[in-house]
Amino acid sequence: MPKLFHLSCSPRADAESSAGARVFLDGFRKARPDWDIDVMDLWRDQLPEFEGPLLEAKYARTGGQAFTDAQRDAFAAVERVAIRFALADRVLISTPMWNFSIPYRLKQWMDLIVQPGLTFRFDPAQGYLPLLKDRPTIVILASGSDFVTGMNRGRIDMATPYLREVLRFVGVSNVRFVPIGPTTGPTEPIRAARESAHRRLTEAAARF
Repeated sequence: MPKLFHLSCSPRADAESSAGARVFLDGFRKARPDWDIDVMDLWRDQLPEFEGPLLEAKYARTGGQAFTDAQRDAFAAVERVAIRFALADRVLISTPMWNFSIPYRLKQWMDLIVQPGLTFRFDPAQGYLPLLKDRPTIVILASGSDFVTGMNRGRIDMATPYLREVLRFVGVSNVRFVPIGPTTGPTEPIRAARESAHRRLTEAAARF
């Protein structure tokens, strides 16, 4: 059964990024009723802490050394996180922007899956090479400012280039961003931005 992997990155069920994801998934289920949808909620699913045997395992792997039993068990937990992403035929990431960038739980997820020999490798002649297959990916990015029209009130968007580059590094280049913003301020611009994004998400879901 083909699979859509949804990485849900907001701790708030009523967040704009979460609402956008629900709109997209409603449309996707209608268009692809035979697909499995695997939802990973970064605030409810347990993520390994990057310390102790897991940190040692990373450097052992980089240095070509054999794992100890503790390192093997720790790295197996990371592999379980990464494989949910790696096996997906389509990917949906819904996240808010925090302090110009991404929530720390999403950064933790990125730090866990971006591992040598797991999602990328290094070739002395060619440099860093991705190990994952490319697949269509949509990123819903909600922010307090409006980065679509440029009315961003002096804020900058470091989340979009960061996510685009990390995904490209592991092999996922077919990425489309759907921004939602502003999410703060006067009511009318918020409503207009939400409706515009939801229209785009509904249209994208039918073709995804």
